[in-house]
Amino acid sequence: MKCLWLTLADPEPRTNGQYIYSGGLIAALAAAGATLTVAALARETATRPTTPQIVWRLAQQTPRASVGMLLSPWPQVSSRSRSPGLRRTLAACLAESWDAIVFDSIAIGWALDDVLRYQQRNPETALVYLSHNHEQSVARHIAAHEDSSLPRRLLRGLDAVKVNRLERRLLRHADLATANTPEDVEKFASDPRAPSVALLRPGYGGSRSQREIDASLPRRAVIVGSFDWLPKRISLEAFLAAAVPIFEQEKIDLQIVGQTEAGYLARLAAQYPAVDFTGGVSDIRPYLAGARIALVPDLLGGFKLKTLDYVFHRVPIFAMQGAVPGTPLVNGVSIQDYASHTALAQGVADAVDDIPALNAQQAAAYAACDRVFDWSEIGSFLLHVLRDAQRRRGSRRDAGILAGPPPLPLSTTGAN
Repeated sequence: MKCLWLTLADPEPRTNGQYIYSGGLIAALAAAGATLTVAALARETATRPTTPQIVWRLAQQTPRASVGMLLSPWPQVSSRSRSPGLRRTLAACLAESWDAIVFDSIAIGWALDDVLRYQQRNPETALVYLSHNHEQSVARHIAAHEDSSLPRRLLRGLDAVKVNRLERRLLRHADLATANTPEDVEKFASDPRAPSVALLRPGYGGSRSQREIDASLPRRAVIVGSFDWLPKRISLEAFLAAAVPIFEQEKIDLQIVGQTEAGYLARLAAQYPAVDFTGGVSDIRPYLAGARIALVPDLLGGFKLKTLDYVFHRVPIFAMQGAVPGTPLVNGVSIQDYASHTALAQGVADAVDDIPALNAQQAAAYAACDRVFDWSEIGSFLLHVLRDAQRRRGSRRDAGILAGPPPLPLSTTGAN
């Protein structure tokens, strides 16, 4: 199968969940036997080695003016990637023939009109929407938690409308959609115009630890992740406000490990001097090995790749209810979850010295996830559902179902 894979940016280095998921799926699908051309923005390098299975078409990033994104018919998450270079790269790619074209997240949704015009000329090509979240829910969450000025709240609300419109169009025109949690599968499938929706969990290809927790470890909890995405910042700040007073009283260390912009990190560090903010690190393993408990304070669902790092490095997870969908973890056995940030912090304080219970929990989590997140199986499954989508599209074409006028575009060609 020959696939055109459209994504936000080169996933290497895999510094956040989006890049881990995209990079893992690209490699796994190629290993399963597909040939891919990946069109994306360049990050640290403008070129990537081409292999028989993967051709990289990387375009230089061009900063978008804020006014231009505001006036754009596309939401910010999509508009920011619509650079002239990537548009030229897409046009060149659409001069070729493809069995399937994959939209790897809504971030590349601006390309939909171009792909639909291509599909009018090539009706045998399947269109796939590979989601990273139920973006309509994410946009509503962001708008609801915007607590700054009225103009900013209005802008968040307008952006949520754009997200809703674009994601619905992607679903309406896709021959296949995927989601990485069962909860998001249900949300997408509830749309009466959605195509078949497949569950496509991420895999885990990192190292694994055989450690046990003992009393020599510091009384420390750790949060690992990137914090450049607004919903994660909202969750982190709400947790810090609730947890820091409790942790200070109980003499529990809190360490925040992960990449974010320097100014944001400096503001948090000044506000919470008792918390250790490391910023980005080259290797998270020493930080996981140095903690008794790992935290997932997120208020929003969606698969959390850091959950697998916690599990396979044997750090027991304490989380907000609903924060780790898509995993086989069971509350009270392989995870502890709580209804509020205050309850989460108090739960850590109550459990941090119960070494036998912490070891039992981390062992149960490891056993539950041990054989579930295998990239090779995920790649084979993805290739299977892509081929099935192409076959179904071919059957519809042969039956004449695909005949009709071209779909209405979201914007005119040449809109910013």
